[in-house]
Amino acid sequence: MKQTVERSSEQTTETAKIQKVKTANQEVRYNINTGSLQAGNGTGTSRPSRKDYTAARDQNFRNPRQRAVIWGSLAVIWIAVVWLTGRLLPAGSTLTSLMDRNLAPTWAHPFGTDWLGRDMFMRTLKGLATSIQVGLLAACGGGLIALLLGLAAASSKATDRVISWIIDLFLSVPHLVSLVMLAFVFGGGLAGVAAAIALTHWPNLARIVRAEMIQLKSAEYIQVSHKLGQSRLQVAMQHMLPHLVPQLFVGILLIFPHAILHEAAITFLGLGLSPQQPAIGIILSESMRYLSAGMWWLAFFPGLALLLVVRAFDVLGNSLKTLTGTGSSREVR
Repeated sequence: MKQTVERSSEQTTETAKIQKVKTANQEVRYNINTGSLQAGNGTGTSRPSRKDYTAARDQNFRNPRQRAVIWGSLAVIWIAVVWLTGRLLPAGSTLTSLMDRNLAPTWAHPFGTDWLGRDMFMRTLKGLATSIQVGLLAACGGGLIALLLGLAAASSKATDRVISWIIDLFLSVPHLVSLVMLAFVFGGGLAGVAAAIALTHWPNLARIVRAEMIQLKSAEYIQVSHKLGQSRLQVAMQHMLPHLVPQLFVGILLIFPHAILHEAAITFLGLGLSPQQPAIGIILSESMRYLSAGMWWLAFFPGLALLLVVRAFDVLGNSLKTLTGTGSSREVR
């Protein structure tokens, strides 16, 4: 009897040991599988799924700097294509053809023809090239004025008061009123319109340059440069001006769309470019007389093309603002 009890107890002990070994083996296998899954997700040893690729692609597209590079490149390509096409078109592309008067948009004439049989697609491209040229002259002129006055405002407190008063004076007058008066004084034409726009679109950019200069004056390396014997002009040219280049460049680009729209506005009123020059303002002004006759394409397509070019400049300026980390685009107008 004792031997039977001892054998049963030994069998029970052996069974318990076998069960413990099986349980330990199962735990080891579970830990190994869990560790391999974690290692695959953490270190990328396992093959990524389609969801991983999609998530990575969406994350890269949501990157603001990468998105700014993409949209900025597309805007540059669009502006370059429009400007080069308008400049390289032959002079005979906008000649009159009385046999093709008042034609609706077709494959031969995508934007239709006007009352003289001129192809509106060619006229629109030439008008956009002229508008871009006026905007370039006006934006560069306004940027140069803003830079000079901003640098002068940081030279002394008396000069700063005078320039601040001039900036407030120009900002208190509406742009269109100032443009009309200055364009009339300069006699119109491409140079006159560009000068009028440049003289009315510098105040906000000058205010930004002035604020940057005042902030830079209190910087430690500027104070050290003065103590080392460098003059104010040397400090401004060697240390302050390179810091202002990104702000100035973005500001000039953001002046472009406003310059183009205001050029079209004063040309539409008859105070800008001459009727012989192809310009979007002239095209829109002339088309007003024919809209009641159902010739909608004379104003729709040129206006849409102008809107796309203006939007391209705005996108380019905002993209550069994102890449350079400069101030808000709403400050420069």
